[in-house]
Amino acid sequence: MTMTATQNPSTKDDILDFLLKRGHATAQELAEHFAISPQAVRRHLKDLEEEGLIQHQVVQAGMGRPQHTYELSQKGRERLPAHYDTFALSLLDTLAETVGKDQVRDILRMQWQRKAYEYRQKIGAGSLQERVAKLVELRQAEGYMAEWHPVDPNPQDGSASSYIITEYNCAISQIAETFPSVCGNELEMFALALQCKVERTHWLVNGEHRCGYLVQENV
Repeated sequence: MTMTATQNPSTKDDILDFLLKRGHATAQELAEHFAISPQAVRRHLKDLEEEGLIQHQVVQAGMGRPQHTYELSQKGRERLPAHYDTFALSLLDTLAETVGKDQVRDILRMQWQRKAYEYRQKIGAGSLQERVAKLVELRQAEGYMAEWHPVDPNPQDGSASSYIITEYNCAISQIAETFPSVCGNELEMFALALQCKVERTHWLVNGEHRCGYLVQENV
């Protein structure tokens, strides 16, 4: 099937979204996922790489020919729904110079506690699954590419005793690089908002392609 010029931009956006969630993929994997020819995928990949939105690595798989695996570049991440607030970072830097980093950390923690209370009011007191689903919905509305799924769901009704929340972008990544304590505050915020136990499973700051959280009822 021949792709028209009007189709190309959306296909490229779809490829960027896929790489954001998967971390990396080959041209063949992308072709199979989107049900288009490998030649069409390679044209999109070539354009995206020329725009600086993706990058590739050569991976040797067994005795066969080396494969190119593609992943988002930093520029590619920044163009997706994650509007980093440079003004907020500049303001925090100014505060740190004025009152000290310890004071700024205290202010940030208070802000996250306030956010946790706001979330809790909106989430309500439903089942764990209902609370997780509502939190993810709120995060999506704030620009996070967030998802959730149950761990070992009950085949009867799909309920579970624990859930995974995944966020593929971070609206505060620039702030986290300078003030890494905000990531710990965010973890506490989720626990307070959901009123349950929350553990980190993946972390963008550590170079992974997503942040992941394991959510469980308090024992």
